[in-house]
Amino acid sequence: MTEITKPLVVKTIAEFRAAIAEALVAAQEKLDAQARAAAAENGTVVEYTDASLGYVPTMGALHHGHANLMRRAREQNEVVAISVFVNPLQFGPDEDYEKYPRTLEADVELAARVGVDIVFAPEVEEMYPDGEPLVRISSGELGSRFEGATRPGHFDGVLTVVNKFFNIIGSATGGHRVNAYFGQKDAQQFLLVQRMVRDFNHDVTLRAVAIVREDNGLALSSRNEFLSDDEREAALVISRTLALLREHSLNRGFEGIDLDGARERINATPGVRLDYLELVDPNNFNAPTSESERVLALVAAYVGQTRLIDNMDLR
Repeated sequence: MTEITKPLVVKTIAEFRAAIAEALVAAQEKLDAQARAAAAENGTVVEYTDASLGYVPTMGALHHGHANLMRRAREQNEVVAISVFVNPLQFGPDEDYEKYPRTLEADVELAARVGVDIVFAPEVEEMYPDGEPLVRISSGELGSRFEGATRPGHFDGVLTVVNKFFNIIGSATGGHRVNAYFGQKDAQQFLLVQRMVRDFNHDVTLRAVAIVREDNGLALSSRNEFLSDDEREAALVISRTLALLREHSLNRGFEGIDLDGARERINATPGVRLDYLELVDPNNFNAPTSESERVLALVAAYVGQTRLIDNMDLR
């Protein structure tokens, strides 16, 4: 039986930077030794490769969707680090910041099973030592639509903390490549982070990873644990409606989709209240056109008191 090595858990920015730097040095030494051994065995010139860091930002309460992100990072990088931080900046005054699940011990166990090397789990005071930051990143006009319309300031908070994480990591890598992994369920967030990386010249490559669903189609989310059994059943209308839209689009094109009928289907489900259901071009989140390479059906709905989001490619 293979022994599982627990990741190093650090709480401060200084410890996180030191852990990344040390792990990358060790990984690079191992890669160099392997390259020299292969060249000696084959009688060829030594071909060196650079170690890379795979990074997965999370708010904890990790599930199989997060595990999929971490596995992808493990497959593609020599060092894997995750952050576990419930970021207060991205929660509105009436949202669930205080009751958001905090399960660090279980999170570390899951991270260990998928081969994570470093877990950064800072307290709020470590990330924001002077209280709420005076300077924040603005998500602009795109950040005020869809999720941003319902949750004003949400994306400003997301971008501010991700920018901070990228700065922390960048100063520790010593020029090694950084790949950051995000789930596609938060499609609007991914586009905004992409734009931030370009606008702020972060030396980070973003990797989108497909949505992970339960066997019944429900998209995995840390907030699913707030759902009762009846609510979990009711929530299936979300993914099933998206699947019907996809089937229609693949057979007849997205232009003839009856969005009003799809919205009514969701709202007619007891215990479910639709926030929005729209079709967008995921490259800009504008309405799709015949020139759009992809069309995304984007949905948010309340199931009981729990707000869920989901999306699905229609072509």
